[in-house]
Amino acid sequence: MSAPIATPWLSTQSDPDPRSATGKRLRWGVIATGGIARSVSQDLALLPDAELYAVSSRSQGTAESFAADYGFAKAYGDDDGVPGSQRLLADGSVDVVYVATPHAQHHQIVLAALNAGKHVLCEKAFTINGREASELVALARERKLFLMEAVWSRFLPGMQRAFEIAASGELGDVHWVTADLGFPAPYSPTSRLWARQDGGGALLDISVYPLLWAVGTLGFPQTVSATGFINDDGVDAQNALTLGYNHGAQAQLTSSLLAYGPRTATVAGSLGYLQSVGSINNPRELVIGVGREGLRTEAFDVVGIGYTYELREVTRCIQQGLTESPVMPLEDSIKTMRLFDGVRGQLGVSYPNDAH
Repeated sequence: MSAPIATPWLSTQSDPDPRSATGKRLRWGVIATGGIARSVSQDLALLPDAELYAVSSRSQGTAESFAADYGFAKAYGDDDGVPGSQRLLADGSVDVVYVATPHAQHHQIVLAALNAGKHVLCEKAFTINGREASELVALARERKLFLMEAVWSRFLPGMQRAFEIAASGELGDVHWVTADLGFPAPYSPTSRLWARQDGGGALLDISVYPLLWAVGTLGFPQTVSATGFINDDGVDAQNALTLGYNHGAQAQLTSSLLAYGPRTATVAGSLGYLQSVGSINNPRELVIGVGREGLRTEAFDVVGIGYTYELREVTRCIQQGLTESPVMPLEDSIKTMRLFDGVRGQLGVSYPNDAH
C-alpha cells in the first residue's frame, strides 16, 4: 500500500507566500489559449521570478490577442503548416512550458517539449492512459528535465492542512473518505468535456479531485470498483468509485457532468472527522470534530485564483535543479492514470489514443 501524503508542502516552506521570489527568473511559454490557460497565466503574472514570455495557438490572431491580454512578449500561431506549439518550442529563450491543451494532445506535445529541451508543467489529466504517462516520465528522466502534472489542488492551503490533520493522528485511524464533485456541463459533441477524441468525460476531467482526498489521507488503494453512466458518444457522463484498502478502509468518490452536488469531502477516523467547506478542489474552510464535541473551523485564504502555489513549486524545483516535485511525484501521476485505466475498463470507455 502506498502511503498518504504525510508531509504537506506548506509546512516545508520558510515563506508560504507564493509571491516570494525563490531564485533565477524563468521564461514561460503557454501552449493553448483556453479558459484554464487564461486562469493560470493570470496567476503566473503574480510570481516575481516568472516572465510571461510566449504563448501559442492554432490561430496567430488568437495568440496575439492572448499575449496582449496577459502581457506575453511573443505570440505563435500556425504558419505554413507549422503548428504554433512547434514554433514556440523552437524558441530557445523559453525555459519552461505549461501545456493546457485537451487531454488527448498532452502526450504528443509534452514529448515534443521534452525533446526540445524544455521543462514542462502539464495540465491534468496528465495523459489519456498509463502507457502514455510512463513514456513521458521515462523521457523526462532520460533528458534530465523537470516534468509535473498540474494538480493545483495538491498545493492549496486548505488541502495541505487537511492532509496534515489526517497525518497528525488527531482523527485517529482514518477508516473512510467520501468526496464528490459535479456540475451540469452543457452538452456539445465538440466540447473538450464531451468529445471522445479529446478524452472527454467526467473521469479524466474532474475525478482527480475526489481521488486526491483519498490518496492524500489513505494512499492509493488496493481495489477499485466503478460504476457510471456512459453516453451515446462513449464517454462517462458520471461515475462512482469505491476504493478498498487492505487495512479495511474505504473511500466513495463521485464525479458528474450532469448534476450539481455539495462538492464536499469527509475524512472519518476513529477519534474524529474533518469536512471541507467550499469546493473540494479549493477548500476555504475545514470543520474538524473530535468525538461528538469540540467542533472547530479553520479558514484559509489563497493568493490569486490558487494556481500560484503549484506555479511556485515548479519554479522552485527548476531553480534548484530538481527534475520532479517531491510534493507531486511523477510516480503518483503514473499510478493515477493506471487507476483510471482500470476504471475505464470496468465502465467500457476507450479513446482513440488507446490504440496507438
